[in-house]
Amino acid sequence: MTAAPRHPSSTRHKARKRALDILFEAELRGRSVLVTLAERTDAAEPPVREYTGEIVRAFDAHAEDVDARISAALAKDWSLDRMPRVDRTACRIAVTEMAYLGLPVGVAITEAIALVEELSTDESPTFVSGVLNNVVID
Repeated sequence: MTAAPRHPSSTRHKARKRALDILFEAELRGRSVLVTLAERTDAAEPPVREYTGEIVRAFDAHAEDVDARISAALAKDWSLDRMPRVDRTACRIAVTEMAYLGLPVGVAITEAIALVEELSTDESPTFVSGVLNNVVID
C-alpha cells in the first residue's frame, strides 16, 4: 500500500499555489483577478487547474467580504495592507475556501500554513495560523 502524497505534491495544494500566484500577480499589477486568470489559463505554463479557477472566481465574487473577515481577525494595530502580500493572499485563499467552497476550517488553515512555509517568512506560519483561527465563518 502506498502512502498518501504530502501537501507539496498534492493536486489541490498545487492548485492553491497557482491561485496564490494569480491573486498575487493581479494585486501587484493592479489588474483584475479574472483577467489575470484568463491570461494564465491561455498561456497554460504551468497549466491552470480547474480548482485554481474555482478559488480565483470565488475570491473575485466575494473579495470585499473575504477581506472584511480577515481584517476583523487582525490585532488592533494591524491592517490588511500591513500584512506581507504572500501572507495576505494565503489568508484570502483560506477564507474563500472555508466560506464559499465548503473546505473544512482545519484543512484550510493547514493548507494556508503550508503555502506560507514554502513561500514567505519564518514568522509567517504562526502569524497566518493566528489570523485564520480568529476568522469567523458562519
